[in-house]
Amino acid sequence: MSLESVRAFFAEKAPDISVIESAVSSATVALAAEAYGVEPARIAKTLSLRIGDRVVLIVAAGTSRMDNKKVKAAFGGKPKMLGLDEVADITGHEVGGVCPFGLKTSLPVYCDVSLKAFDVVVPAAGSTHSAVRITPERMAELTAAEWVDVCEVRSQTGVSA
Repeated sequence: MSLESVRAFFAEKAPDISVIESAVSSATVALAAEAYGVEPARIAKTLSLRIGDRVVLIVAAGTSRMDNKKVKAAFGGKPKMLGLDEVADITGHEVGGVCPFGLKTSLPVYCDVSLKAFDVVVPAAGSTHSAVRITPERMAELTAAEWVDVCEVRSQTGVSA
């Protein structure tokens, strides 16, 4: 279901972008980097958070780490990761395949500035075996995302300028 909703999203909004599938799992940043042949920082991970009574998605570079103080300052509350069942119920995507495309529920999407270090990033596409290659700017545009600075880059390894 989830992979299909992402395919439908791109068919309608960006038919030039194709979903790519992998025979191996891409459920974690490390697995995704290996499956799609990119450095871990280029994997655009999607964090599903509850902040007060709001649920938001934050898309960030794979090697970045959410900074709770920055999130609290930007969103006015303490962030809490959604539980596994909640993630699938709200987004329509299973953990490991969560992305800002083809969502079951309309949610606010935020792109962390850590993504701007790359010309192309690789976010999941609704399943643990699918992804897309997309520019960070295009991803933000297609998902009506706002840019925020809420993460710290943990490692500069593999980050291209």
